[in-house]
Amino acid sequence: MAQGDVHVFDQFLVDALEKKHDLENDSIKCALIDSVQTPATTSADPRWGAGGTVNFSTDEVTAGGNYVAGGADCANPAVTLNGGLAEIDFDDPATWAQNVSNPTDARWGIIYNDTSAGKECIGYVDLGSAFDMTTGDLTITWGAPFATLNQA
Repeated sequence: MAQGDVHVFDQFLVDALEKKHDLENDSIKCALIDSVQTPATTSADPRWGAGGTVNFSTDEVTAGGNYVAGGADCANPAVTLNGGLAEIDFDDPATWAQNVSNPTDARWGIIYNDTSAGKECIGYVDLGSAFDMTTGDLTITWGAPFATLNQA
């Protein structure tokens, strides 16, 4: 550590996640979009709706079958401090079972805070290619934890 370097306390990262978005009490969702937009960690102010510079909801797959507009709940969100790292975790979203009326072009899963007025996006999952939910179940399994924040 060099003289004059500023370091943020690990607990502050946890506090910021809990107080800015109250992730442990908010409704966190995973919605599916097609391949029109490609999310990136550098996407500026991504939102699920208007208000930011990127609106992923404009490319949501068509609701139908077992897929409901707005996506599936990510239940039991938790923010913890583990070994100096702020961790975000929640249960895996429900499997979308195969259905002849399901979307045929799910490419990305967008995780967002549905409770927040701004519906800020938290992250995304790459499904690898367009997934036809009429030909098979779609299950997204998060790592444990879902995300880790540190100061590196």
